[in-house]
Amino acid sequence: MFDKEKVGEIKKQRERWENTTLPKWISRHPERKSEFRNHSGILIKRVYTPEDIENMDYIKDLGFPGEYPFTRGLHATMYRGRLWTMRMFAGYGTAEDTNKRFKYLLSEGETGLSTAFDYPTIMGYDSDHPMAKGEVGVCGVAVSSLKDMEILFDGIPLDKVTTSMTINGPASILLAMYVAVGDKQGVSREKLGGTTQNDNLKEFFAQKLCIFPPLPSLKLSTDVIEYCARHLPKWNPISISGYHIREAGATALQELAFTIYDGIAYVESTLERGLKVDDFAPRLSFFFASHNDFFEEIAKFRAARRLWAKIMKERFQAKNPRSMWMRMHVQTSGCTLTAHQPLNNIVRTTIQALAAVLGGTQSLHTNSFDEALCLPTEEAVRVALRTQQIIAYESGVTNTVDPLAGAYYIEDLTNEMEEKAWEYIQKIDDMGGAIAAIEKGFFQKEIADSAYRYQREIDETKRILVGVNEYTIKEKEYPVKLLRVDPKVEEEQIARLQKVKQERDNKKVKETLEKLHYAAEKNENLMPTIIEAVKAYATLGEITEVLRKVYGEYKELIVI
Repeated sequence: MFDKEKVGEIKKQRERWENTTLPKWISRHPERKSEFRNHSGILIKRVYTPEDIENMDYIKDLGFPGEYPFTRGLHATMYRGRLWTMRMFAGYGTAEDTNKRFKYLLSEGETGLSTAFDYPTIMGYDSDHPMAKGEVGVCGVAVSSLKDMEILFDGIPLDKVTTSMTINGPASILLAMYVAVGDKQGVSREKLGGTTQNDNLKEFFAQKLCIFPPLPSLKLSTDVIEYCARHLPKWNPISISGYHIREAGATALQELAFTIYDGIAYVESTLERGLKVDDFAPRLSFFFASHNDFFEEIAKFRAARRLWAKIMKERFQAKNPRSMWMRMHVQTSGCTLTAHQPLNNIVRTTIQALAAVLGGTQSLHTNSFDEALCLPTEEAVRVALRTQQIIAYESGVTNTVDPLAGAYYIEDLTNEMEEKAWEYIQKIDDMGGAIAAIEKGFFQKEIADSAYRYQREIDETKRILVGVNEYTIKEKEYPVKLLRVDPKVEEEQIARLQKVKQERDNKKVKETLEKLHYAAEKNENLMPTIIEAVKAYATLGEITEVLRKVYGEYKELIVI
């Protein structure tokens, strides 16, 4: 990409600069530390020049937007043609509470819904289960039956919005409920658009909200992918989630590599069902975090697209260019938000959101400044949404495609992130794949070690967190209104659930659950029988209990 003689001349001039100008400057103004590294441990040079990317092949490594290897973006015009989907994560209390929040966000300019479920729902328990006590509606919306899902989307036409659902172990059940609501609204399944997270593998080493052991969990994820490929052409059956890997303490590099490898595992599992790669790969989607190291995050997103495109083309022989697309949703980092001086989180979120946009995301969620303290208040969530809108309409960064392309630092860092991710992928291949790596505790230990190093740096003030270990103030100077879920929510939710159980046809429920048990034992795709069960108003907990009896429950490996 560069003339060798010119690069040679630049090298001579850099060496001259390092021997003359630089020492004089450093003698008067010493650098802050002996070496600079990003969160992934990659050494950051003082200055970057064409030397650092002299071997880059523009067409092979960068190309043009909308063309392989998609480093510069999936779409030829990117945000000049269409902005990213502004999708705010929302859910708390009852279905009625969250329905109101959905409508509020849509009225404020949100362009896609994103549903947070409470812990009992995530773990496959009904709201009246003893394990659910005290947790109903606290960190997300409580959904125990189709009745809750009907209320959740009351007045929201499912053929006009796309909905993301952050659910994993019971993903097939929640998707079945959504399909059933669509059927009741008269919306054909071909028109339903949205995403189920449905990434069970990362649960075992990141979010840790596991229900079933690894193999049946992978089977359930694959059921959804296969069913959607055949019946829900506009639905993203999985959101392969680096976000939770990063929030658990992984570096950006580990997030990139481990997420990609989970994607490889899902592709392999679906191919074993007899589908061709181009039958399902275009609807696979990804979910990443965006943290504070601005350039590291941008490089990570660009490297991820190129890496996935190469894997799909070379490892899986995909022919359709859309099968090579890494369509990504990005969320700003929850674990970087501080309870100290919470208004500072607005700045953190802005930097993270800008990195996601410059990295070429298709969808974005911005965290609210009060999330280290409580569920987002309306004021806080509006500020978070406005952050996206200001970036979109006022910053000017959407006027050209991939504006940082060609920057020596960005391109060198993108290359290094990709190269080091390949090393991780090869290591996991050598172990026997994702399931083997989980069972050996490889992912878990890598993340635990990274999380420990990061926290130690904070404790030793080697890493500054503004308002936490430096620049502290008396917190009472910044009062923040907190959103608290009314304890009556649990009573109301349980009363509705009991009413559903009393009024439904319990004989039909029993028949559908027996049918589901049989299908699970026969290793069939469970989506059709689960849809039948939820339409009979079998509850989330009842369906999950059937699967627990067949698959067993996961017992976490202790990693030392």
